[in-house]
Amino acid sequence: MVKTGKGVKTVISVIIPTYNRARLLGECLASVCEQTWADKEVIVVDDGSDDETREIVKSFSHIRYLQCGHSGFPGIPRNTGAAEAQGDWLAFLDSDDVWKPDKLSAQYEYISGLERAGETCRLVHTREIWDRCGTTISQKGQKHRRSGDVFADALKKCMIGPSTVMMRKDTFFELGGFDETLEIAEDYELWLRVTDRYPVHYLDIPLTVKRAGDWDQLSAKYGQIEVFRIQALEKLAAGYPWASPDHERMAREELMRKYRIYMKGLEKRGKSAEFAVYEAKLHNLRNR
Repeated sequence: MVKTGKGVKTVISVIIPTYNRARLLGECLASVCEQTWADKEVIVVDDGSDDETREIVKSFSHIRYLQCGHSGFPGIPRNTGAAEAQGDWLAFLDSDDVWKPDKLSAQYEYISGLERAGETCRLVHTREIWDRCGTTISQKGQKHRRSGDVFADALKKCMIGPSTVMMRKDTFFELGGFDETLEIAEDYELWLRVTDRYPVHYLDIPLTVKRAGDWDQLSAKYGQIEVFRIQALEKLAAGYPWASPDHERMAREELMRKYRIYMKGLEKRGKSAEFAVYEAKLHNLRNR
């Protein structure tokens, strides 16, 4: 909250990490500037771009532009932006995605309604529209719980889109922010820590457009991302202080399930050496 001459206002800090997205960034920033929620700050964190990213940002007014050396690890620019944020709430937006004009207003109105009813909200996410090269992709096959205790579903896949999230800043820092050592699945890992501790809320309105196209994306760099979810779960299984023994058990069981699925793929592709590594990991985890 920020005190003004007219009372107290809630500032929402919008954090936009980017790397060589100049041709998409303008639309992204325009969607933020067009938000009906006025009390916001916008922070673009440039992960070492060598295109016209700086010029695009500077063509908009009242946007903070931060630069850091290129890391390729999305958690670093997101955490950098969050550390500079002045608002009580953080809203993350990937620079190839866009928001509908009332995204922030609708989320904060929803949060206010929960608080008036005596319910604490730490994270609220929205429905997404998936757009690939201008074509909307159906989400009918997405069968998972989106609000309340979603830990079991969050273990299986990343079921919270980063660009949909509005999160309390104090909760973000309480949990340590994004893991800066994960190149991919850093969002999956953070949502596991959030849902391990707290229920989440879901606004079932399509307020976020998740875009994919002919530009480079980290999720497509390696052809598949399940191995990165495995890495995230391995780190958590190795010493994260789970909120309950049940959650620790569920995480171990999901990690073993992911090992088995990944091993089947390795066996099919004849990667015997890597298969042996994961076979040993499965054995050690099963007997821990």
